[in-house]
Amino acid sequence: MTELTITPGTHLVVGAGEVGSAAAALLADAGADVVVVSRSGRGPAHPRVRRVAADASSVEALLAAAPDAAVIYNCVNPVYTRWEEDWPPMAAAFLAYAERTGAVLAVVSNLYGYGPVDVPMYEQLPLAATGHKAVVRIGMWQEQLAAHESGRIRMTEVRGSDYLCPGEQSMFGDRVMPRLLAGKGVQLIGNLEVPHTWTAPVDVARTAITAACDPRGHGRAWHVPSNAPRSQREVVRDLAAAARVATPKVSAVPSSVLRAMSVFQPMLRELRETEYQRTRTYILDDRAARETFGLAPTPWDELLAAQVAAYRSEAVAA
Repeated sequence: MTELTITPGTHLVVGAGEVGSAAAALLADAGADVVVVSRSGRGPAHPRVRRVAADASSVEALLAAAPDAAVIYNCVNPVYTRWEEDWPPMAAAFLAYAERTGAVLAVVSNLYGYGPVDVPMYEQLPLAATGHKAVVRIGMWQEQLAAHESGRIRMTEVRGSDYLCPGEQSMFGDRVMPRLLAGKGVQLIGNLEVPHTWTAPVDVARTAITAACDPRGHGRAWHVPSNAPRSQREVVRDLAAAARVATPKVSAVPSSVLRAMSVFQPMLRELRETEYQRTRTYILDDRAARETFGLAPTPWDELLAAQVAAYRSEAVAA
């Protein structure tokens, strides 16, 4: 991996999920002093990391946690069903913090803004999606870019695909791994055969840090270097091979069942906006970040091994 070059000063990471925790750990290991802000006060245990419980939608709370910072990283992950309510005040607080302190604003985003396209997604594609969650993210990007172009702040944004990691929000996390390790069949959502890009949270964190700490990264979006696309069925097969267990039976939840369940489950209703991401080819073009910064994704075999190890350790603990 390319060695990280860190801007001197405090680095403020907002969010202690997979990406925020990875960013804090990478920064601390590289010698930076890090403040992690989350509602719960969680974050990696490291001598250079200070964890603060605070409201990320309050610029005053952010300033109290870190009066000045070289970079503020927006690694927040609001409840999926509350983006329209939760994102605007937090985005405004991050923007105000960057403007008041001079910190570079590094935003962790996604690919929703492009909507369904028939080519590998690259950074210059129009942000033409019309879904309500996509519109929220597009609005945030436009406001932050406008602030950058007017000289009020410096900013960058990184965009990754669906994450391969432990947890309930990963398509191959809590719904798949315990059953796979137990030799049981797994059910997935969408087309099991189409190529799909999967991104590692640690690669998102590394890309955000690199783009924030290198002036070449400012004022534009970057796609996170990710491994070659794999279909959902191929990922399950790869995980089973990494775990040295038999490949389980893999099936797709019928769309009619999902539609019926969505009447009662808000989360499933929200997934209908992005159904195209799971039913058609969904590939990320990451050449810009690779060629500009020399970045590369974490090797696929390492990601698989880490996924298996995370769930095996949980099973042992239980």
